[in-house]
Amino acid sequence: MNTQPEAAELPPITREIDLTPVQRKRARKSVAGAAVGNAIEWFDYGIYGYLIAYISESFFTFNDDESALPRILAFAGFAVSFLVRPLGGLILGPLGDRVGRQRVLVFTIILISCSTAAISVLPTFHDIGFAAPILLMLLRMIQGFSAGGEYAGAAVFMSEHAPDNRRGFYGSFLEFGTLAGFSAAALLCTGLTFALGDEAMHAWGWRVPFALTLLLGIIALWMRRSLDEPETFTKDLPDANKGSQPNAGVRLFRDHPGQLLKLFGFVILVNVAFYLVLTYMPSYLSETLGHDPVQSNMSLVVIQLIMMAIIAPLGALSDRIGRKPLLITACAGFTLLSVPAIMLVQTGSVWTQLGGIAVLGLLLVIVISSISATLPALFPTSVRYSGFAIGYNLSTAIFGGTAAMVNEALIEVTGNTLVPGYYLAVAGLIGLVSVLTFNETAGRSLRGNVVPGSDDALRIAQGEQLIGRPGHK
Repeated sequence: MNTQPEAAELPPITREIDLTPVQRKRARKSVAGAAVGNAIEWFDYGIYGYLIAYISESFFTFNDDESALPRILAFAGFAVSFLVRPLGGLILGPLGDRVGRQRVLVFTIILISCSTAAISVLPTFHDIGFAAPILLMLLRMIQGFSAGGEYAGAAVFMSEHAPDNRRGFYGSFLEFGTLAGFSAAALLCTGLTFALGDEAMHAWGWRVPFALTLLLGIIALWMRRSLDEPETFTKDLPDANKGSQPNAGVRLFRDHPGQLLKLFGFVILVNVAFYLVLTYMPSYLSETLGHDPVQSNMSLVVIQLIMMAIIAPLGALSDRIGRKPLLITACAGFTLLSVPAIMLVQTGSVWTQLGGIAVLGLLLVIVISSISATLPALFPTSVRYSGFAIGYNLSTAIFGGTAAMVNEALIEVTGNTLVPGYYLAVAGLIGLVSVLTFNETAGRSLRGNVVPGSDDALRIAQGEQLIGRPGHK
């Protein structure tokens, strides 16, 4: 139910030039705090993906099994955290709409940092038997629960602090943090493998990246404790903190089921692309295709560094031309180019391999450059955290966290190493259908209790100039 306001009640559209120096400083500080915490979260997830060979041997090789089963079980350990993420979203999302975004973000960074660091001291299967993989799974579930509120909260927090006309640019730094976390994971794991050697990595070296998370978490906690709640939440919804409204989760499913479905469909592409390209690809290149592990990892690092260099300009571009043109381009690209890109990856040449990964990386960075600005704008303020957290994490649990495991199993069953290309192409088509139903929200206000973009007709009637194709789905 998207009730449009009367013309006189239209919330103002904020511009960066209109902010006071104090407000600009607060906005940038909030973006930095959200991005650093997000980088740590994805550093934690990245190191698991890059260390999958050592984890499979330490926790899932039960009887000298030389089949793909230990790696499939290790990828299941990756997936299990995603299965818990909807629970985190169901609890932490409405909590963030009720008590505030900042408080929940402090809680999530504590939880994910401690649970990740605990993996570094786990005994292996050789030490305590089946208790070892069980403990690993429990810690991965705690990680997943905290991640259920982390990314959604960081994106909502950032988007509500950012000026409306620069939300794409500000939001791109959240995804810059994501890429920085993955790149740091790749560099650290590759560097350790090169410096210590395979034997030392199997013995103890794989524990070092997990242990470092505790120090990184302390830094993020220090930054987040001093952040202020966005005025969009504190001033526009004074009753949200007083418990006088119905539960945000109830209002979300009652009033905005269509918006949830739109987000769910698009996030299928976001997560399948993200986890296949940045998490599964190292294992696919080295274990499935037999390429040199160090060379494969460094190819991905190069692509990620390029993505980091262009993500902010792409976010700024979405502020000028709209989110939908970029998202439609990326979705169509994944649909048409994923299989050819995987064919390039399979060749023996370093340059064609790099070219194939570059195609997928470019399409991915176009998608993620503006999602932190796009997805929070699918919901009104009172249910924004709930809608993002629940819809995003449910889709991620089903299609994102399982992507590596499903692709590995399909390749094992079919023998077809083009499976990742087909999987990405189908996800691209689903994402395209979803994006075509979005409102254009670039430059729209997030204030008030209406879905951003649903009041375009009223704004045009008042003489406002809007970005994109106002009123078009």
